[in-house]
Amino acid sequence: MEKKVVVVSSIVIFLGLLSAATSFAAEATRIKRSQVQVNPPYQCVYPQSPAVHLGLTAAMALMVSQIIINVASGCICCRRTPQIPNSKWRVALLSFVLSWFTFVIAFLMLLTGAALNDQRNKDSVYFGFGDYYCFVVRPGVFAGAAILTLSSVAFGIVYYITLTEGKNGSNSGGDSSYPNQGGIVMGQPQIPRQSQEPVFVHEDTYVRRQFT
Repeated sequence: MEKKVVVVSSIVIFLGLLSAATSFAAEATRIKRSQVQVNPPYQCVYPQSPAVHLGLTAAMALMVSQIIINVASGCICCRRTPQIPNSKWRVALLSFVLSWFTFVIAFLMLLTGAALNDQRNKDSVYFGFGDYYCFVVRPGVFAGAAILTLSSVAFGIVYYITLTEGKNGSNSGGDSSYPNQGGIVMGQPQIPRQSQEPVFVHEDTYVRRQFT
């Protein structure tokens, strides 16, 4: 594996683990329903929570990792060459789509969770029958975003490595139209062609050979 591939993969893995760790930390420190107080006249008072900064940090780390992996890989349509095997191309394309799909969902979940944890005094919502509610993040939002973050990073690395190895493998194989180029050249032995025409010998030479 090339040094560039190792470096890029290591950076992306680090950012993915950082995003997942901060997401789990945001899940543990998110504002619970029991922590919200309702003051008259029906006003929701939210406590301060580090989940806001943790969620934003996780979102930024995930976004940077996605940018790095796509810049290093290049445009997937531009990297399509006939030399890349179809099996590698299908794996790279599927990993590319799944990486972006999980990235978008995880990124939106992190931003939404951070926004809902960054509330101060808000008016409560009336649902009838004297019930008033204050909006809080549902349990498992940040944890789900962390799992999707790890999935996005994993699919991105598979996409990057598969596409890079397929491209490098096709280049190292040389031009397929010249299979013997740079290898051992096989050929037929060059044997002088014997003449089929009769050879005339002088009579004195023939008699001399008979006596010898």
